[in-house]
Amino acid sequence: MFQSKFRFSAGMFILCLLALSVQNSAAQGFKLYVGNSRGDDISIVDMSSLKVTGEIKAGERVHGVCVQADGKRLFATVETDHTLRIIDTASRQTLATIKVGGRPNQCAATPDGKYVAVPIRDGDSVDIVDANQQKIVKSLPIKEPHNALNTGSNRYIYVSSMASHEIDLIDLEKMDYAAHIPVGGRPRPYVVSPDGNTMYVALANLHGFSIVDISGKKAPERVEIPAEHATLRKLEYETPDTLTHGLALTPDGSELWVSSLLDDSMYIYDVKAKKITGRVSTGEGPNWIVFTPDGKYACVSNTDTDDVSVIDVKARREVTRVKVGKVPKRLAVAIALTASSKMR
Repeated sequence: MFQSKFRFSAGMFILCLLALSVQNSAAQGFKLYVGNSRGDDISIVDMSSLKVTGEIKAGERVHGVCVQADGKRLFATVETDHTLRIIDTASRQTLATIKVGGRPNQCAATPDGKYVAVPIRDGDSVDIVDANQQKIVKSLPIKEPHNALNTGSNRYIYVSSMASHEIDLIDLEKMDYAAHIPVGGRPRPYVVSPDGNTMYVALANLHGFSIVDISGKKAPERVEIPAEHATLRKLEYETPDTLTHGLALTPDGSELWVSSLLDDSMYIYDVKAKKITGRVSTGEGPNWIVFTPDGKYACVSNTDTDDVSVIDVKARREVTRVKVGKVPKRLAVAIALTASSKMR
């Protein structure tokens, strides 16, 4: 029951957000927020000019970044002081600093910005923060959590358990788990199809991903991507079992783009045809990937070259590399606020 309700609400939200984003993109544009994991800041990239237009100081070792749907608040997790920062994107000022239960990883916010899920890597828990009350309202147990993900629902948030080889779904109304989804290995980044039926999961020691039926009716299918290089060069900022640390679906859900640390590139997987149909070179150490909501650009953080590859999705070519801070990793993209929207 929960799945059909979640699929409907998430799907409707995504369609509305995409329609709004495409309609307003020419007037408003988009901002890319880049968490610099070995710095104390978040770089801001204007996606119209493809240039850095500022930075937000957030504390040493920013791990995760996410935004609420209207782009007014940015959330960042900071490893050194174990905090979640709530940031006003218009003023670029920190509104609140919330102490969490340990070393925080990739966060996720509900579209309305009410709740933020913060996985606590060294605490075997996930903290649920009420961003309006600026406090933790629930802490749920989970073994070695890593990445949280919201797919457009104000009720549900996913969080990965690396030790349990599963992705867990949190029901924010009940403040408890609604599902535990086996993924066939130690999960790294993951995404969910627009209809809510399928999950694509990067796994440790796999140059590729698994395809997971969220209802659990089928065993996960492993897709191994042939690589040009057989072995992984020494990477300063990744573990040796990490061959893929980023994947994302195009906004229409037709293509899955998968990062390759073996080949310093993005591989493109056609979801319907179930085959690799392209490859685009990036900087060194491609990490996280996000698409602008209009589907025009893919943005990839490159940890070893301290920049972001901006790729023209239709042309399948890198159009520029934007220099950012030290060891960029997590990315978030949002609608750029106009002067009138800032005043509301």
